[in-house]
Amino acid sequence: MKKRYIIPIFVPHLGCPNDCVFCNQKSISGQQKMITKEDIIKTINFYLENIKDKEAKKEVAFFGGSFTGIDVDKQEEFLQTAYKFIKDGRIDSIRVSTRPDYINKDILKRLKKYKVRTIELGVQSANDYILKQSHRGHTFEDVKKASKLIRWYGFYLGHQMMVGLPESTRLDEINTAKELKMVRIYPVLVIHNTKLEKDYLEGKYKPLTVVQAVETCKEIVPIFREKGIDIIRIGLQNTDEITDPSVKGSEVVAGPYHPAFRQLVEANLWYDDILKRIKEMNTKVKRVKIIINPKDVNNVVGHKRENIQKLKDVYELDLIIEQDEKMKEGKFKLEILEKYPEFLDEKE
Repeated sequence: MKKRYIIPIFVPHLGCPNDCVFCNQKSISGQQKMITKEDIIKTINFYLENIKDKEAKKEVAFFGGSFTGIDVDKQEEFLQTAYKFIKDGRIDSIRVSTRPDYINKDILKRLKKYKVRTIELGVQSANDYILKQSHRGHTFEDVKKASKLIRWYGFYLGHQMMVGLPESTRLDEINTAKELKMVRIYPVLVIHNTKLEKDYLEGKYKPLTVVQAVETCKEIVPIFREKGIDIIRIGLQNTDEITDPSVKGSEVVAGPYHPAFRQLVEANLWYDDILKRIKEMNTKVKRVKIIINPKDVNNVVGHKRENIQKLKDVYELDLIIEQDEKMKEGKFKLEILEKYPEFLDEKE
């Protein structure tokens, strides 16, 4: 399968009818002014020049704001600009992100004309009360109607959900996960110049800790995997603006920010699976070998070798890793290398 590259074009807050409590797209994207056709051409050319794999699939993605809510003439201008690269054979498709209440037949026909391949909907929650508390301005019924229409017109459909919204519980987030197809999972961060920042400073909103956000995502990720749903991203992309609150220039005030948030989630899932398998052995082991696909090594080891160290500190267990390309990604084999003497069978 050919690798796919996303060329991001940020259109901050264009087309958005209101400010959600968590949102300041200008802060998140680092852009303060409206983009132009020239900006789009420059960005696409920059990425194309730096993509080494010339056989890879390339997709221009209009992120931020609500693309289909932009003035129609401006939409046409942006889409035509990207479409020229498709006609020249330099990119393969276009992706847009938008709101569920800005989807209708005319909009979808326009997107189809310009070879838009994927539409991502900002869902955030399946609970109407939480959507109202977050000032989303739409209901989950709007999400279901838009999703059905998008699929009927033959687009790939993606959903974006958030964990840690005001008054949202882990159960709410699990229920949201059960409703979605192809997804990005974003833990809520408190961003400068948002209503959420005001609520946080007044003590009305308490953001999740990194540990809490990871624990919630650990419950959500298996739901998608069991259904064969692609998880595009877990956690916001690290940028100059979206970074640790202690860093000068960061727009993040508080919340579960971590530069490797997805790895934390994946590593925790691996840790739980490995520990479960070891406990099923019903014996006190000292050294264990795990055989895994090379692509899984980083997540098995954990961020800054946390999994290896945790097994050593808590269970006095040494985990030896053996890489095998024949092993399917996400699967593993365990072999006992050494047991503690006091737990050996009498025959031994």
